[in-house]
Amino acid sequence: MSTEAKTKLPWWVSGDTNAFFGLGFNVMVNVLVLSGLCLGVVHLPGSDVFGVILPAMGIQLLIGNVYYTYLARRLARREGRDDVCAMPYGPSVPHMFIVTFVIMLPTYLATKDPLKAWAAGLAWCFIIGIIVLIGAFVGPYVRRFTPRAAMLGTLAGISIAFISMRPAAQMWEAAWIALPVLAIILIGFFTDLKLPGNIPVGLAALLVGTAIGWAGGYMHPADVTSAAKDITVSLPTLNLGRLIDGLKEVSPLLATAIPLGIYNFTEGMSNVESAAAAGDSFNLRSVLLADGTGAVVGSMLGSPFPPAVYIGHPGWKSAGGRTSYSMASGVVIALFCFLGMFALLGAVLPAPAIVPILLYIGLLIGAQAFQAVPKKHAVAVVMAIIPNIAAWAQGYMDNALAAAGTSATKVGYAAIAASGTVYKGTALLGGGAVLAGLVLGSIVVFVIDKSFIWAAGYCMFGAALSFVGLIHGVKVEWNANGQISLGYLFAGLIFLAFFFYRPAEAQSGVDLPVEETVAV
Repeated sequence: MSTEAKTKLPWWVSGDTNAFFGLGFNVMVNVLVLSGLCLGVVHLPGSDVFGVILPAMGIQLLIGNVYYTYLARRLARREGRDDVCAMPYGPSVPHMFIVTFVIMLPTYLATKDPLKAWAAGLAWCFIIGIIVLIGAFVGPYVRRFTPRAAMLGTLAGISIAFISMRPAAQMWEAAWIALPVLAIILIGFFTDLKLPGNIPVGLAALLVGTAIGWAGGYMHPADVTSAAKDITVSLPTLNLGRLIDGLKEVSPLLATAIPLGIYNFTEGMSNVESAAAAGDSFNLRSVLLADGTGAVVGSMLGSPFPPAVYIGHPGWKSAGGRTSYSMASGVVIALFCFLGMFALLGAVLPAPAIVPILLYIGLLIGAQAFQAVPKKHAVAVVMAIIPNIAAWAQGYMDNALAAAGTSATKVGYAAIAASGTVYKGTALLGGGAVLAGLVLGSIVVFVIDKSFIWAAGYCMFGAALSFVGLIHGVKVEWNANGQISLGYLFAGLIFLAFFFYRPAEAQSGVDLPVEETVAV
């Protein structure tokens, strides 16, 4: 009898409950945030947000989470294991803000029509999905020749900068609620201690935080009464007409859609590598096909927010999650979307009781990047992290300047530099941060291993990407930043010189290190 036939795979284990609450709260917060962006920034009518966009989001969540559960169970049966953890999935957090502030808001300000802004967002989401679908066939080859330290390092950079920093700051604005929640999460997920009654960690943390928030006056009953009036059943419908309207003005969207589509499949590639480091080797092409399909289908139904495979697989696996927690969270959140429950949830659950789970994910992914690579490659992990921190820092500077009614261009780079802030260099370093982290991290790995021909190759790759603005650039264009391209080119020539002229005893390690090669 085959191993596959012998394996009895349960649909639910106790650890799935922990992971379900954790991932579910994570996705719930993100859906609450994107709803607020549609209402408060783009000024879309509430009936469209809760009656069209969120039901479309519900379908996106079902596509990815159900399919990822299928992939996990298929992998578990194939390898005869019962400890396989499904990949997490939900609306892409960076893209939520990008499509709002870079695509929809400028369109709204130019036209004063939120519906035209919505159409532009749908077209942008559709293009992102197409690029990710193409990346599903390119990504496995990129992954095969990219060192693990570079992929996990850039993922750690995203996790630390974009997943952890904002929740951590939000926690300290209401630390009296958030720190007790964090304490429960740390005990439940980082020790072998069980909570009283074996209550799921995520549920216990949420209940304690919510109780403290309500008892301390942080929440208001009037908000709950008002939100309850918005509950209504809404099922997804095709919005092809609005999508086609947006695609008629597609040219301006390509400048951001192309690099961000590449960002999506690059991040997905890193997340699959993170899962492999935790013991679960999923087929990258299958994972990315679900991402791209979710974006395309969502845009047809009215959602301008691309979904993505989430950072955090090792965290949910460590929490006990197996094959079904992801599907359960997708189904529950989809039902909330169809029933119009999100306004009510936002009024009942205090944000400081929810966001510590995001900090937990950031801690775990950041730690994994160093634990799952050879010690000598730790410096490459740090190098891969740096561009993402630069991108985060630039975003914070831009937001602060925008709040003051100005911008870096209006203030002037020289004036900003005079204050001791290196704005221009930070913006260039952080441009295309995910790809930039992969390139820089890979270069450092190959230098450490004395694989100078590979280091030179990645320098040439970096020169090409920066020349067209996919990394270290403000936008995609020809000769986007020639001086950076020259820098990569000159560095590559130095590595080539070492390859041809270094002493014979240092000639080892020219090929890609075996431990870094990952089967597709």
